[in-house]
Amino acid sequence: MSQRQVLQVFEQYQKARTQFVQMVAELATRPQNIETLQNAGVMALLRPLLLDVVPTIQQTAALALGRLANYNDDLAEAVVKGDILPQLVYSLAEQNRFYKKAAAFVLRAVGKHSPQLAQAIVDCGALDTLVICLEDFDPGVKEAAAWALGYIARHNAELSQAVVDAGAVPLLVLCIQEPEIALKRIAVSALSDIAKHSPELAQTVVDAGVIAHLAQMILNPDAKLKRQVLSALSQIAKHSVDLAEMVVEAEIFPVVLTCLKDKDEYVKKNASTLIREIAKHTPELSQLIVNAGGVAAVIDCIGSCKGNIRLPGIMLLGYVAAHSENLAMAVIISKGVPQLSLCLSEEPEDHIKAAAAWALGHIGRHTPEHARAVAVTNTLPVLLSLYMSTESSEDLQVKSKKAIKNILQKCTYLPALEPFLYDAPPNILKHVVGQFSKVLPHDSKARRLFVTSGGLKKVQEIKAEPGSLLQEYINSINNCYPEEIVR
Repeated sequence: MSQRQVLQVFEQYQKARTQFVQMVAELATRPQNIETLQNAGVMALLRPLLLDVVPTIQQTAALALGRLANYNDDLAEAVVKGDILPQLVYSLAEQNRFYKKAAAFVLRAVGKHSPQLAQAIVDCGALDTLVICLEDFDPGVKEAAAWALGYIARHNAELSQAVVDAGAVPLLVLCIQEPEIALKRIAVSALSDIAKHSPELAQTVVDAGVIAHLAQMILNPDAKLKRQVLSALSQIAKHSVDLAEMVVEAEIFPVVLTCLKDKDEYVKKNASTLIREIAKHTPELSQLIVNAGGVAAVIDCIGSCKGNIRLPGIMLLGYVAAHSENLAMAVIISKGVPQLSLCLSEEPEDHIKAAAAWALGHIGRHTPEHARAVAVTNTLPVLLSLYMSTESSEDLQVKSKKAIKNILQKCTYLPALEPFLYDAPPNILKHVVGQFSKVLPHDSKARRLFVTSGGLKKVQEIKAEPGSLLQEYINSINNCYPEEIVR
């Protein structure tokens, strides 16, 4: 056999390997092929090709493995069990930028599925190598490494702490200052995933100086970057008053309010979430948001969108109103009540209705004036029907009932109360009759109207236990009238 023929054999073998990995990588992009590939034992065939002498074969083998592992946790598990991770980690440090990107993609694809799989990546020493990749000259390698680190950190505090201990945070903060938008997005997302688990982890991210850089990016024209920036600030601010104040001190108001008018729905949602996470902590922070025009802006935002995008804004109004009667009045003056009533009646999802009911309860619970502001929007009958409906979720029933009680106990606006005499179940009825027994003795016009409208007659029909609180209320009402009228 001549030397030429020998070389031809090697060439054919190389060509066959190249075709094989390219074909597998291509097939792995389509979900319908995954099971067939798995059953054919493709993992075991790809593994030796990760150490192939030809760099393009190595890279394509890694890419194929990443696509398979990305698909489900069984295949990701197979990568771990097949002892493929140590090989990848070794090659990550040694190989060219194309291979580094492919190897980091495999680590991300494995780590995203569960804390156990992410822990397997940590155990094989991948974090140190990924952190070194954050300093790579090539932005694509940095991005792939940041993505993998974020996917590991997002599972729980222990894994996040491991990422922090590997020294990732200062380098991620440098990455968000790079010019490439894609790298900024992924680095901000990774920092957000680290900060979200605990006040201590958030403090670590803040100590690296991230807040000032994030605040500058709030007005970046790229919508996906804005989403991540607002989310990261929310994940920092949510933990404590101190952290929320540090976010506010970066002068995010009134700049962040422009995001509530953004064309991108998720920018709106994340901006509302950030404002909610700040407002929930103290009356002072809520007042600062009111003064900046934040409550009015969020109410406009709720009016301009639907569904889950509205949810953080609805909750913000509840948090602000819960702090004090002045803050609840600020929500009323900004026309928050009609907007919440609209959400209550037009949103199909129970969890959004429940949030609106909760917020309305917090607005109406302070004084008769607050309760009246809610009652005049005809919200009480809607709350009652949601509480009574068998189709409502348990959470919606509980929140509707609580809101009704909160509002009724302060409500002296009788036209809103009267329909309840006819429709309310006994546990609500006692609060309604109680309010009439408080108002009627002091209001002669209301006493006259109560007779002509048939309210007094209805009260006589209520069956109350002798000596019960309800019976006492009925007696107080009857004592306002001459005996012949009651009879």
